[in-house]
Amino acid sequence: MRFSKRISIAIILGVVGSAFLNFAPPEGREIMQKSRDVSKLEGMEAISTLRIYDAKGRERVRQTSMASKLFENGATEKRIIRFLSPAEVKGTGMLIYDYDERNDDMWIYMPALRKTRRIISNEKSKSFMGSEFSNADMSAPSLDDFDYTVTGSGVSGGTDCWIVEVIPVNEDIMDRMGYDRQLAWIGKQDFVFRKAEYYDEDGELFKQMISSDVRQMDKSGKKYIATRMEMSNMQNGRKSVMTIDEIQYNPDVKEEYFTLGYLERL
Repeated sequence: MRFSKRISIAIILGVVGSAFLNFAPPEGREIMQKSRDVSKLEGMEAISTLRIYDAKGRERVRQTSMASKLFENGATEKRIIRFLSPAEVKGTGMLIYDYDERNDDMWIYMPALRKTRRIISNEKSKSFMGSEFSNADMSAPSLDDFDYTVTGSGVSGGTDCWIVEVIPVNEDIMDRMGYDRQLAWIGKQDFVFRKAEYYDEDGELFKQMISSDVRQMDKSGKKYIATRMEMSNMQNGRKSVMTIDEIQYNPDVKEEYFTLGYLERL
């Protein structure tokens, strides 16, 4: 009788242990890799609106066109952004080569100067065209540049998420990214990046980004894009909102778009 009780207890403990393993969260890096993968489209073209608000709520509006395409079996994503309006920024463009395994390359074209220049590493944390988004926000950094820890679960926009702490591995990367620590909310079911909190060197929250209006983009239904992103500066009261007004999944987008020659074409 005692022997059978011991067997029963062992079975119960085994079932509980198995259930715990089945419901254990994936590793932080695995979550972030899946989040990166579900957002990679073979190619796409879009028209977006960037609204920039100062601390008093005054608004500036910019309209942009954007195209992206995967190269080298998905190891490199190339992206071009061109400002369409207003007149003061029309023709300004940015070309981005987003590499999986090394630092990204970025160039900006200023039509008033008819000149293209490379955005160097310490400029990537600077503002993207006067907004609360940074130049670094325009690309996805290398996963190897960070350490990842799953800190728990949370809800963002009604979506159940993993919360992943993301910490740059050294000070150079902190300077390049413009933050010392990030908390990322990643959807448990679709692995879409839903929310991020960015903390400064004093451990104070200084920016928060919320992604919403998520759309499935390809026929397989396994690729997603958030069509609204709001970045709020918690320290100065400013915010910027980027919305994708039109978007087309297009694996056949022209390769010539992603060259310096095309960037400089008016």
